[in-house]
Amino acid sequence: MNELIEKVRQLEKSEINDLITKRLAEFESFKTKSEDEWFSELCFCILTANAKQKTGAAIQSQINADGFKTLSQETLANLIKINKHRFHNNKSKYIVKAREFANIKTIIKEMTEIEARDFLVENISGLGMKEASHFLRNTGGQNLAILDRHILSLLAEYKLIEKPKTLTPQLYREIETKFAELASTLRMSLAKLDLFLWYMKTGEVLK
Repeated sequence: MNELIEKVRQLEKSEINDLITKRLAEFESFKTKSEDEWFSELCFCILTANAKQKTGAAIQSQINADGFKTLSQETLANLIKINKHRFHNNKSKYIVKAREFANIKTIIKEMTEIEARDFLVENISGLGMKEASHFLRNTGGQNLAILDRHILSLLAEYKLIEKPKTLTPQLYREIETKFAELASTLRMSLAKLDLFLWYMKTGEVLK
């Protein structure tokens, strides 16, 4: 763990820290955005499940919030497919089904981050623990880990965990506890640590 802590601290002293701080400010600003923008971000996180963030973001910019709420499932599927994004039929179905929760900002407003994640996982088809955590981080949450394959690989590389073959909700929470301990040692939020580790693995700072 000490080696990983040192590498993160070195990044904190670099220009990457400024980039990450700016990205976190963008996430924080989401708290004042509209229901439509929150729903659009929810659909983005549905799109990115088991697929690339970059193409998910490209599709989101093409469809926009109004399109996520009004386009037919067939049209959504075609737009996802032409972008060579994965699982276009399932993703379009999940987005249409999620319209029941188009006021997601209001629905989860009074919940803790843990409660909100549990609600999302239980009620939004296509969202697991990771995607729900991703959505809450992108809308200003600070206290959840986004345990995607890059983060899990890095934690395993530094011997903090054994890389899981299957990530059950219980195991997700166990690894998240270790992630939180690392964040506490570094005196930073889980959201900030996630961006540093993601940068270490990918060389990018994405949403």
